[in-house]
Amino acid sequence: MDTATILGYAAAIASTVSFAPQAWKVIRSRRTQDISAAMYTCTVTGFALWLAYGIVLRQWPIILCNGICLLLSAFILWMKLSPQRVKDAVADKVDPSVK
Repeated sequence: MDTATILGYAAAIASTVSFAPQAWKVIRSRRTQDISAAMYTCTVTGFALWLAYGIVLRQWPIILCNGICLLLSAFILWMKLSPQRVKDAVADKVDPSVK
């Protein structure tokens, strides 16, 4: 594996992991008031475009990273835009210990 590929996979891992704590915090706290819907709309759009780009190029580091980041950021945006009852229902399913 060459240096560029290693850097690509390292960047993919760092980018992907960066969204997990925010998604988990949304589940645990059930709060999204301080999250910017505009920022996450731009982020979701960007990841969707990067994913399409990776698919066109058949570049697995781009596809995997941006596919996972798209799912995580779309989940955060969906939770931001959802009513509280939906947030509560999702949190209850994912982490029933939080009430």
